[in-house]
Amino acid sequence: MAMQQLVAKLLALSVVVLVMMSSPIAGTASYPSLLQVGHYRQSCPAAESVVRATVEGYFSRDPTVTAPLLRLHFHDCFVRGCDGSVLLNATAASGPAEKDAMPNQSLDGFYVIDAAKAALEFKCPGVVSCADILALAARDAVSLATAGNTSGASLWEVPTGRRDGRVSAAAEAVANLPSSFADFAKLKKQFASKGLNVNDLAILSGAHAIGNSHCASFAKRLYNFTGHGDADPSLDASYAAALRASCPPRFDNATTVEMVPGSSTSFDADYYKLVASHRGLFHSDQALLQDQQAGAVVYSLLTSSKKSFLRRFGASMVRMGRAGVLTGAAGEIRHNCALLN
Repeated sequence: MAMQQLVAKLLALSVVVLVMMSSPIAGTASYPSLLQVGHYRQSCPAAESVVRATVEGYFSRDPTVTAPLLRLHFHDCFVRGCDGSVLLNATAASGPAEKDAMPNQSLDGFYVIDAAKAALEFKCPGVVSCADILALAARDAVSLATAGNTSGASLWEVPTGRRDGRVSAAAEAVANLPSSFADFAKLKKQFASKGLNVNDLAILSGAHAIGNSHCASFAKRLYNFTGHGDADPSLDASYAAALRASCPPRFDNATTVEMVPGSSTSFDADYYKLVASHRGLFHSDQALLQDQQAGAVVYSLLTSSKKSFLRRFGASMVRMGRAGVLTGAAGEIRHNCALLN
């Protein structure tokens, strides 16, 4: 019976998927830019291979590095656009930086970006931006973590040519980063502000297929969803019980659980099976089913090939990577990703 219901949903929503994939949502911003694949072909031919070698080196020792690198790029692009501002340290003059904001205090992987930047400064001083390193490292990390991609081939091409921003403010991170507790209307508005449509929102949510999450990011769903000691009714009851076992009421702030149980280091579309069965870890995951278009993407990915999901994920990553970029003479090319020149 459950399978018949699923098939019915797929058939009913298939038209919606096709229309949505070909049409942007109304009011979506556009971000034309000077980015191009191979931007460093003349100025630093080894740029992409240096980043790739750096990511491979860390990945070979610790496969959990993929999720932090993917998250760094995402958190960078949603605040001021993809300008490397998430990497900047606070100064006495500027005050708290993006990385100091509460949503960013669990960010990791900075050391990989710093290592790649140091190698590039040795080979091509002052040429490759930190913002581009973030975009390339995210692509390379996901490519390495994709099961079956035995050659480690790049899953998508990254247009480059970004320059680094000179402003980083914690308050802007709090205001602009999508929350794990957000409902669909809020998520749609935030993604649209970056030139991303509902299809992109649902596809990029697939980034939750990899990595771990701190209990604090979803504990409200388990113990106090509406402020009256209740659980989120959209969360499968048996899964909620399992999560409570891992994250008791007085959980340690360092305690984490896998985003996809049993699959924290491999990247695939299994995340959507969890969402469809009301086992998405975050409220924002389950929020995808609040909308007909986003729900259509979720159900379509239950039967799509892995290759199709990866192609669509790469396309949405490229679109996100164009958000609010600085090109030409704007911004700067930092010598140290944490410091202004």
